[in-house]
Amino acid sequence: MAVINEDLAYDLGDFFKIFGDPTRIKILYTLLQREMCVSDLVAELNINQSALSHQLRILRQNDIVKFRRDGKSVIYSLDDEHVGILLRNGIEHISHKNAYDSEEEHK
Repeated sequence: MAVINEDLAYDLGDFFKIFGDPTRIKILYTLLQREMCVSDLVAELNINQSALSHQLRILRQNDIVKFRRDGKSVIYSLDDEHVGILLRNGIEHISHKNAYDSEEEHK
């Protein structure tokens, strides 16, 4: 049986920590639906621009989101499809677990 390389395990742990913040999850879920500019994200998520910028910086630095300029606007999107897959799989896992737990409570 193969054992994961120590450096890879450390890097993967750091990567998954990024998904451990509810605000970042909300940002990612919103960007999963469509790309958005900062002002639209602020309005959609009901978060102040300073807090949003801080979270976007973390997501950018870790190659989770990317941005492009469109005139004066900065448009954010998920960096690649892998991020969307991870988010969808996480949502599916939690939804399945919650449905299973609910069934168990009613037995």
